[in-house]
Amino acid sequence: MSQSNQKRTRAKICGITRIQDVQAVVAAGADAIGFVFFPPSPRHVTVEQAQELAKVIPPYVQMVGLFVNASAAEIQDVLDCVPLDVLQLHGDETPEQCQEIARHCKRRWYKAIQVKPDLDVVAEIQKYQVAGASAVLLDAWHPELKGGTGHQFDWSKFPKLDIPLILAGGLTPDNVIDAIHTTGAFAVDVSGGVESAKGIKDQQLIERFMQGVQRGSAKQCD
Repeated sequence: MSQSNQKRTRAKICGITRIQDVQAVVAAGADAIGFVFFPPSPRHVTVEQAQELAKVIPPYVQMVGLFVNASAAEIQDVLDCVPLDVLQLHGDETPEQCQEIARHCKRRWYKAIQVKPDLDVVAEIQKYQVAGASAVLLDAWHPELKGGTGHQFDWSKFPKLDIPLILAGGLTPDNVIDAIHTTGAFAVDVSGGVESAKGIKDQQLIERFMQGVQRGSAKQCD
């Protein structure tokens, strides 16, 4: 489904580490909750933590697992314990490696691409589309960090393609309406923009963000 004919912008709140934050995200109406399985991240959760958090996530709210350069076997070890719906591959995984992970783990997946200044974004997206990605996430580039940078890229360069595209990087309750209006993204993905501290979500910011998503969606439909 292309961005141009969708009726509502979807939203994922990523980097959840606490049960009260799961509850706040669900109450605010987000479509998906993201767990970070990347130990260097301040939002990292262990398999045991994710198991407990998963218990309070109701049906129709998807669980997304974020992995960075993890092997298919490592991801499968998580899946054996946590019923993730979708895999977010956020490292340097090649299209071929993504295909192997999908074959082994039997899950839908999407690839996160950091938008470097000299990157041919469309060509890069198409490589992963051909490999079977269900979507592609476009994030701000950082030389060291893998997501959660708080930075944003030039949204005016956000492409329009026949694959769902997810916008991430520097999103906040204050700019999400403009972000949706500018990009027409299928979905938006926020982490640091709704936090009071790294890994600690703020209920009011989550509510404001989701209100912005709803308003941005309404503007898209006008």
